[in-house]
Amino acid sequence: MHEQAHMTKKIGRLVLFFFVMNIIILLLVPPSHTVSSGVSASTGTMKEGQEAEALLKWKDSLDIDPTHSLLSSWKLLPPRNSTSPLTNSSHLPKNSSSSSSLCNWIGIICNQLGSVMQINLTSSNLRGTLRNFTFSSFPNLYTFVLYNNSLYGNIPSHISNLSRLTYLDLGRNHLTGNIPPQIGLLTGLQYLYLGRNHFNGSIPHEIGMMESLEKFYARYNDLSGSIPASIGNLSKLITLSLGRNSISGSIPHEIGQLKSIRALNLYFNNLTGSIPASIGKLVSLTNLSLFGNNITGSIPLEMNNLTNLEYFQIFDNLLSGYLPENICLGGRLMWFIASYNNFRGSIPKSIKNCSTLVAVSLAENQLTGNISEELGVYPDLDYMDLSKNKFVGSLTGNWGQCSKLTMLSISNNKISGRLLPELGKATQLHALDLSSNLLAGKIPKEIGRLKFLYDLKLNNNRLSSEVPAEIGMLSDLEKLELAENKLSGPIPIDLEHCSKLLHINMRKNRLSGAVPFQMGNLLSLQNLDLGQNLLTGELPMELRYLHKLETLNLSHNKFSGTIPSTFKEMLSLTSVDISYNQLEGPLPSIKAFIVAPTEAFENNKALCGNNTGLESCPIPRNKNSNGVVAPVVISISGTLILFFIIVGILFICHKREKNMDEPEEAPPEIFFTTWNHDGKTVYEEIITATENFNSKYCIGMGGYGIVYKALLSTGQIVAVKKFHENESRIASQEAFTNEISVLTKARHRNIIKLHGFCSHARHSFLVYEFMEQGSLENILGDKVKAIEFEWFKRVNVVTGLANALSYLHHECSPAIIHRDISSNNVLLDAEYEAHLADFGTAKIMVAEPSSDWNSFAGTFGYAAPELAYTMRANEKCDVYSFGVVGLEVIMGKDPGDLISSLSSSSASSSSSSSQPIVHQILLGDVLDQRISPPMNQVAEKVFSIAKLAFACLQQNPQARPSMKEVSQILSAMVPSSSRVKEFGRGYNHFEREYMLSFCI
Repeated sequence: MHEQAHMTKKIGRLVLFFFVMNIIILLLVPPSHTVSSGVSASTGTMKEGQEAEALLKWKDSLDIDPTHSLLSSWKLLPPRNSTSPLTNSSHLPKNSSSSSSLCNWIGIICNQLGSVMQINLTSSNLRGTLRNFTFSSFPNLYTFVLYNNSLYGNIPSHISNLSRLTYLDLGRNHLTGNIPPQIGLLTGLQYLYLGRNHFNGSIPHEIGMMESLEKFYARYNDLSGSIPASIGNLSKLITLSLGRNSISGSIPHEIGQLKSIRALNLYFNNLTGSIPASIGKLVSLTNLSLFGNNITGSIPLEMNNLTNLEYFQIFDNLLSGYLPENICLGGRLMWFIASYNNFRGSIPKSIKNCSTLVAVSLAENQLTGNISEELGVYPDLDYMDLSKNKFVGSLTGNWGQCSKLTMLSISNNKISGRLLPELGKATQLHALDLSSNLLAGKIPKEIGRLKFLYDLKLNNNRLSSEVPAEIGMLSDLEKLELAENKLSGPIPIDLEHCSKLLHINMRKNRLSGAVPFQMGNLLSLQNLDLGQNLLTGELPMELRYLHKLETLNLSHNKFSGTIPSTFKEMLSLTSVDISYNQLEGPLPSIKAFIVAPTEAFENNKALCGNNTGLESCPIPRNKNSNGVVAPVVISISGTLILFFIIVGILFICHKREKNMDEPEEAPPEIFFTTWNHDGKTVYEEIITATENFNSKYCIGMGGYGIVYKALLSTGQIVAVKKFHENESRIASQEAFTNEISVLTKARHRNIIKLHGFCSHARHSFLVYEFMEQGSLENILGDKVKAIEFEWFKRVNVVTGLANALSYLHHECSPAIIHRDISSNNVLLDAEYEAHLADFGTAKIMVAEPSSDWNSFAGTFGYAAPELAYTMRANEKCDVYSFGVVGLEVIMGKDPGDLISSLSSSSASSSSSSSQPIVHQILLGDVLDQRISPPMNQVAEKVFSIAKLAFACLQQNPQARPSMKEVSQILSAMVPSSSRVKEFGRGYNHFEREYMLSFCI
């Protein structure tokens, strides 16, 4: 036993010795670096090569130009001293020293071991499918983003191999097919964005397996079927957005299990049934958007628990019952949109003190109550629509305290009382609709303070007294509805200042007096209804200038005399009614009068004309006498004309001889088109006012002259353009003559007005109306002025410029092309109304303009590209220049770099493809950053202007729109009653993304 114990002890000592020796050896002898790290490096290289090959295989399957793609960096290069098979790859470029690692490729991010963990190819112009993407080659991928490309086809089922994926974004592509059920195997996925594609079929019930999912976006697709009940398993879900699909069935009650959810967007689907009471359990909910469905029943009482709501949008359903009383109990509600349902009862009590409100629309329900008691003061309120309900009460002064209010509609209710002057304090109002109520008293003159108002509807009330002259202060007014009241007195002359008016309806009042001739200045007017009043006198011939007028109702008045023959110039007129007056004589020979029904002329004195319901006008009886007189008159006229021509020639010759001998004493040739002053007196006054054209009065310089500011003794300020006297005398004289020739023919509110001109041996100058704000170029270049140049002003400037060019191209005969459209030649008056100026290089088109070659005219950067290889100028050159100015207005700077880059990419693509390249730009990326982004309807107008501008910049002149088309589109962007209704139904611009798609 003792020996055995001794032996065991000995063996133990030997084991301990060898163990200690091994430790010493390990400590003293360093490991082989080559061996131990070589295995790791080899594994990493192998994995990196596998992933790289998979990416290159997918790249090769895409329909892209490899030389002009963001994927051009995706190349394999041979590592040093390597004999790897990869060195023989066809992807190897020659003579390149770039890194071989795919971790340096654009859109690829690797982990420390060189394995791909992120792929982000947002907006990379990818076209193709995911069919050849080997998902199994990326075991460590956790972010996969292909947002905003042109991918098509379906999502392969083997996407489930991305077992570590947490972020998947395939939004804004052209993907189709079903959402594969295998996607449910991505149990670690937290973010799933499939929005703005063309997916169809049902949402797979396997979606409920993705228990880590926090955000699921599938809006703007073609999904159908019902929402799977398994959705209730997603306990971590924060956002569920399924709007703009065709999902049917009812909202599953399991949705109440989503206790983390904050945004539930199911809008614009085909959902039916009632709102489940379980939604009341979602106490974290801040955004509930169920609008645009067919949901029925009442709102469950449990929804009073949703006190954290910020957006509550349930409009355009079939809901009934009462609105939740505690909707704003948490004091966070901003959007309360419940219009177009069948709700009854009163406005929820919590709304009165809900100071966070931004937008409220309860239109077209059966709501009752007193608005003067149930509504409070809302400092951030932008939009309020209570129309078509059964509200009573009166308008209080509280509305004047809503300083940000842009739209107020309480039409079609039973509101009584007066229009209070305090309403004039809501100075941001753009649209005011109080029509079809019981309002009485007069229209307060303070309404003239609403300088941004473009839509005013007070029709069908009991308003009396005169229409206030202050209404003429509403320079942005486009629609004026005062019909069916008890208004009396004359039509205010000041209405002529509302130069943007499109629609006037004063029918069925007690207006008296004559129609002011100044209404002929409303050149944009499309509809005029003055029927059923007490108007008298003759029709003013100045109405001839209403070239855009489409409907004219003057019936049931006391007009007398004849219809001015100049009405034949109103070629846009389609509907006319002049019945029940005392008019006589012939009808104008235009279609509107010829095809009008007989009822449109009945009960007048003695009308005649080509209309089938009227007698023909009598022919003068003494034909023989007329037959003799006519030749005599012609003969005498011809003799007189010949006489004046001879005298004129002799006078000119004599004048030239005198100018050669004594040029300093030659009297100036002066002509003032609109002033009733003696020409010589005005000439001398301008010389005095400018101190003989002293430089201190200079306000601008151009290629042909200098512009001065002159204050006349009458108090009127004018702009005087003095042409150069020495250098380029011939060119200056030609420009001088050009401007006179064009501006005495072209009369439009968006074209600079020429007061007169002076041609003198020593100098020549033109006298224009003065533009207080100066040129568009100067405003955009001045930071302070640019900030004051708000979006609605910019929209109006672009629209005004389009109207001016449309007039020159399509309403002047022959047509006139400007040839030098630039921001320097667009001048703005005190109200920021655009006026096109500088017609020195303008050209009056001949019958075949393509046969005329012209010297280059224009400003570099604005001139059409075809002028580089041909000097044939036509209307399309102006269209291109308009596009440049349009972009400059919304960008706030010269768009030259943007246009050049887009044109270059288009030119490159055209060399390899017959199809034009489609560019996509987020509007927000090009907007002037010095001012806040546009909102609501103004944002829509800015978006339309951007699209039109790019359309005008197409390289092919024939592909550009005409200025008439551009003008019509911009003029049509007026929020009519239907547009306002649409605005109320869809007041959710936070869901809207403005993406420009265009070809250049």
